Formats: sequence, C-alpha cells, structure tokens
Amino acid sequence: MKRLCGWIACASFWIAGLAGAAELPLDTLKLPPGFRIELFAQVPNARQMALGKTHLFVGSMRAGKVYAIPLTGPRTPVVLAEGLDLPVGVAYRDGDLYVSAVSRILRLRNIEQAIAKPPRPETVTDAYPRETHHGWKFIAFGPDGKLYVPVGAPCNICEPDPERYANITRLDPATGRIEVVARGVRNTVGFDWQPGTDELWFTDNGRDWLGDDAPPDELNRLARPGQHFGYPYCHGGTLADPEFGAKRRCDAFVPPVQNLGAHVAALGMRFYAGAAFPARYRGAVFIAEHGSWNRSRKSGYRVSVVRLDDTGRAVAYEPFVEGWLRGQSAWGRPADVLVMPDGSLLVSDDHAGAIYRVSYRGSR
Repeated sequence: MKRLCGWIACASFWIAGLAGAAELPLDTLKLPPGFRIELFAQVPNARQMALGKTHLFVGSMRAGKVYAIPLTGPRTPVVLAEGLDLPVGVAYRDGDLYVSAVSRILRLRNIEQAIAKPPRPETVTDAYPRETHHGWKFIAFGPDGKLYVPVGAPCNICEPDPERYANITRLDPATGRIEVVARGVRNTVGFDWQPGTDELWFTDNGRDWLGDDAPPDELNRLARPGQHFGYPYCHGGTLADPEFGAKRRCDAFVPPVQNLGAHVAALGMRFYAGAAFPARYRGAVFIAEHGSWNRSRKSGYRVSVVRLDDTGRAVAYEPFVEGWLRGQSAWGRPADVLVMPDGSLLVSDDHAGAIYRVSYRGSR
C-alpha cells in the first residue's frame, strides 16, 4: 500500500470485504497445476501473520485489533488487543507476542497461556516516529535475536533524515537500544532471512506519480549492515529520481535482486523452506502483491514468486496465485504470506477478511 487512504474510503473498503467473506469465489483463483487453495480462517482486516506454538497470530490495519487463531479445533479468531494504532506487525518469541503500533512496539507476555484473558500490552519502546504516513510496520525477529522494525518515508518522495526515516532498524527488546541497519528504503512491509546465509531480504514499495510503469517495486538483499538502497535518489537500481537524482548517482547504491511490477504494492514475503512443494520452489521467495491504487489499469492483487539459482541470483519472477482482480475490480488483496510447518503456504487478505491455505496435491 503506497499511502494512507482516507478514513471513510478505507473503512468502506474493509467493510465491503467483510460482507463477502463467507462467500469468497475461491474457484476463480488460478494456481500452477497440482496446487489448491482453501479458506483457512476468516479474520477481519488480516495483515501480518506470526506462528506461535498453538496459535496463529494476526495483525490488522484499520481494525486496530490483534487476533489469535487456534491451530487445532475451530479456527475462530480471538481478539487479544484492540483500539491500537495500525497494529499491522506481529512477532512471536519465547512465549511473548510483540506488536507494532506506529511509534510503539508492544509486548503481550506469555500470550498462549492467556488467550482467554489476554494481558494488557506493555510498551517495549515508544521511540519510533509518530507519523502515520507509511507508519505501519511489519516486524520480525532475526537470527541475532533482535526485533527488526522498518520506518517508512513520511512522504511519497522527500529527503528525510536517514537516521530517522526510510530505513530498517533492529531493536534489542531487553535494553530498548535501536540501531539502523539499512538506509534508502522507502517503505518495506515485508522481509525474511535467507536460509543458509541469514541475509535479510526485503520488499520495497516504489514512489508514486512517475507514470503507470515506473518505478518498479523491489526485492532487495542486505549483505551487511549499513548498506543504502537508493531512496530518494534512485529507483529500481537505474532510474534517477527527477527531483533528487542529481544529488547522487545510481551506482552508489545497492541494486535490487529483482525489480517487481510497478505499483504492485509488494508487501509480505517469505522464503520457501518447506518440503511439500515441488523442488523448483525450494528456496524461492513468495511475495504478497497488495495491488496498485493509482495506476490507470490496476496491477498486482496476486501472490508472486521469485525463483533463485544456487548463487542467490533471481532467475524467474512469475505469478503464483492470481484472480483476486477481475477486470478493474478486486475482491481480495493479499497482504502477507507465511510458510507453515507442514509446508503449506498461508496468505492473508485484508480486503476480504480472510486467510487462505495453499497446498500441493500433485506429483513431485
């Protein structure tokens, strides 16, 4: 999602999705041969997902709520917290649930022992910017035990303080210390660590108002802390910004691993480390493309996959699940993906108020 839309428009968008959640046209979705998709759970305004031991945790945006869904028995969402400010991000570690809420990172302790009577969220930090423009945050714990928290640019295109905005940080929950690890990142709403290398890969949403086909969204790789990925000077590795591009050359920045579709709003991404899908998907990157908002003909509204070779070079970028967009009308908007222990893939949809499960039933 490229900007914070108006409260009334977003509310009506969300309510329309809820109304149709019980009768979703899943048979219109297209997947590669051998794959099937089914409704896993109905969750209003479902955004980022995080797996606990006995529950799936789900954040939201406009709903302002955080949910828990039992992994066994009826998958009825339980509200753990509500009235929060854009609580998109959820992360589970050592029994505790962490939640992003714009400037705050919250923690609900021992959450799976308190589903029926959740504890009051405690504040880990309130040190992040308070702007809501790109203020919602996907969060996740890295292999180093730190909580990674992005901070989007407070604008479409501007030159903000790189220590404060347009970056990815890591937070030590024990001390509250925040460190910037990547700069020049306009608005990432999805990242994961590559198995085997522990390198951080992330999606980034390109700027608006350079036309229907520019700039691309990006899939990037952080090889070492401190790297700069171009915003606001360069987009997609080669496109100098018309306003800021004269200040710094594109070759001064880390280029994308893969340029994605322009304005597709690439959000959640995960490496496929499961064993249930065919071999060509092992180690690939699945990406939730939320869909464009200002393109003359809509794009995205699908789950895509970027396949990599043994060196980590992208060799294919292609649709994996599509069909949420009918002509110029969308009945669903993928927001996040999550690989389950059985190798299936969950997809959250904040417009239809749903979580889907993709599984493989063909021959390998």
